[in-house]
Amino acid sequence: MTMTILMRRLRHATAALALGLLGALISPAGAAHAASFEVLVFSKTAGFRHDAIPAGIDALRALGGQHDFTVTATEDAGAFTPSNLATYEAVVFLNTTGDVLDSTQQSAFQSYVDSGGGYVGVHAAADTEYDWPYYGQLVGAWFQSHPAIQQATLRTEDRTHPATAHLGATWTRTDEWYNYRANPRPRVRVLQTLDETTYSGGSMGADHPITWCHAQGSGRSFYTGLGHTAASYADPAFRSLLLGGVRYAAGQAAADCSAPAGDGQVEAESYSSGSGVQAAEHGPASGGRTLGYIDHGDWAGYSHVTTAGARTFTAKVSSAGAGGTIEIRSGSAGGTLLGTVTVPVTGGWETFTTVTTTLTASASGPLYLRFTGAAGALFDVDTFTLGTRPTAGPLSDGVHLFYYPWYGSPAVNGSWRHWQQGGHTPPDGVGADFYPALGPYDSGDFDGAVAQHMEWVARSGAGVIVYSWWGRGSYEDRLARGVLDAARKQGIEVAWHLEPYAGRTGASTAADIAYLTSTYGSHPAFHRAADRGGKGVFYVFQSLDIADWTALDQVTGTSIVLAQTTDTTRIAHFSGMYTYDGIAGATAPGWKQAGDHARAHGLVWAPSVAPGYVDDRAVPGNSTPTVERADGAAYDRQWSNALDPAVGGSPTWVSVTSFNEWHEGSSIEPADSTPPAGHGYRTYDGAYGRTGEAAQTAYLDRTAYWVGRFEELTAGRSR
Repeated sequence: MTMTILMRRLRHATAALALGLLGALISPAGAAHAASFEVLVFSKTAGFRHDAIPAGIDALRALGGQHDFTVTATEDAGAFTPSNLATYEAVVFLNTTGDVLDSTQQSAFQSYVDSGGGYVGVHAAADTEYDWPYYGQLVGAWFQSHPAIQQATLRTEDRTHPATAHLGATWTRTDEWYNYRANPRPRVRVLQTLDETTYSGGSMGADHPITWCHAQGSGRSFYTGLGHTAASYADPAFRSLLLGGVRYAAGQAAADCSAPAGDGQVEAESYSSGSGVQAAEHGPASGGRTLGYIDHGDWAGYSHVTTAGARTFTAKVSSAGAGGTIEIRSGSAGGTLLGTVTVPVTGGWETFTTVTTTLTASASGPLYLRFTGAAGALFDVDTFTLGTRPTAGPLSDGVHLFYYPWYGSPAVNGSWRHWQQGGHTPPDGVGADFYPALGPYDSGDFDGAVAQHMEWVARSGAGVIVYSWWGRGSYEDRLARGVLDAARKQGIEVAWHLEPYAGRTGASTAADIAYLTSTYGSHPAFHRAADRGGKGVFYVFQSLDIADWTALDQVTGTSIVLAQTTDTTRIAHFSGMYTYDGIAGATAPGWKQAGDHARAHGLVWAPSVAPGYVDDRAVPGNSTPTVERADGAAYDRQWSNALDPAVGGSPTWVSVTSFNEWHEGSSIEPADSTPPAGHGYRTYDGAYGRTGEAAQTAYLDRTAYWVGRFEELTAGRSR
């Protein structure tokens, strides 16, 4: 137990004992008691000074009086000593600016937080201590710029955190809206984002976090970019946000502040310890800075980055020096060597390339990078990513990915199949706006492409694929058993998407369900819904094309059969509904009504969410609206709609359109970050703040985040 924690426990134990002894002697009307916790508010400025600081202090004192905590306000950095900090559960940096702590005070504060203390940063707290890498890690992101004060709309991503639980899905207010040097999302739990379409001057794009939290050592960090104006502190909603942040940071309110699942990109200059290295200013770099001044034997440590489960290392680097080697180590600069990667000479400090390596050893300590090479300057490191194995946790049987096994190549199928849609010529030209990371693969390549698909599905956290099936004896039917075998190896199960093949009727669909069950039902990967009595699951695409579905009564006793609609007057004989539409999820028309109806009648409700919809290359001249991915914001909006009970109707399952429907541009399967030139392909670059190769898996990893949210929200209630 650290001395800081021990002192806090002794102080509270003493207060409790004193109250117990005096309780019988003091009348209730005159009773006085020690506050439940204490907060230090620090507002020193070494740059711009906000005139809202007094209003902020008054608001925090008022909140303390109402919610049983004391507030001590100071601008004296001398308060940052181990013994004094130990008397507080949280420290609020209220519109601080510039270099406000010396090295001794920094060390005391770092020890305080890492041993269990709490930090709250308000607005200009992000404009503070630029030369202290630990602080950049603590606050989450440093300030870059801001437009004029104006009204904007915020989206609430997390309505379970005590700081944001009182807010609706959106919140419109007036403030000064910060842009940050880097997107903090890979390292924090984002609670609120800004909608840059609702104001002028945003520079972060579709994913613009503005309030977030994260664990820091044994302590807790909370930051909000709100709070520039004095009027903010009179706003009850903003005061509630501050209160929730303080209570979380002080350890008085529980909250999930874990970073997103998957591989997060790390700014290399955000090191927490190091030898010889410094941050270097380079405009083209992520956030405008790199980890620089690297010589032989220098190193950088990242206490916030664990090496547990790491299997790959990827870095964006530059070198106008000698080049050299990065050693990836765990625990210390001389700790377990996980792997190495060579950094070439790129010809300039602002000319970047990407290097990657497989890690052959394993350890679970914090990450350290050690640098070796010839004499003199070696190279700079801009960003890096540790890649992990597919998720080892339990996969969700409530999240289903639509999967398309209709692709063919000359090497396996004897000819190209489906890739040439829209009149294109594979392998470089395919009928899709994105180019697969695997290239134009074959759906019958079970040991290659399909095996990789199942690894990626597992990485997404989804436990079920919905297999596109086009009738008995079809190409897809012939490949089904091979896909089932590959799925089984990753713990994936297979449901079925019954497509509108020629001549389909209600009776033929019922017969097809019986055929699929008898042919594949004994396979271990055949999905049987545990929450629905172990019944097989069948989605029927374009179900409204057929008026009479009476024949389904023959199979719904043993199977779940879903209609593609939200029209509850058109689902007689079905077991529930799904939507598939990758466009409608942005507004969720009829979702709540469908969900409420399903819940009231014991039916399944499985709305579909998509990362976007772009089919221009596959269907030239198509008038279908497109949905731009907006660096992930479109996907997040659809997931948020699905999981918001007031919008999405509390889904039984969530279906994702799609894993690999490349022609509709709705895929979450990794897209090549360097596709063949001259074809106008897009990439996932920029999604959730990632670039280059790190962006290829951005949508898989974001799916894992939303799968986790879905499981949290459905825990304790019957689906």
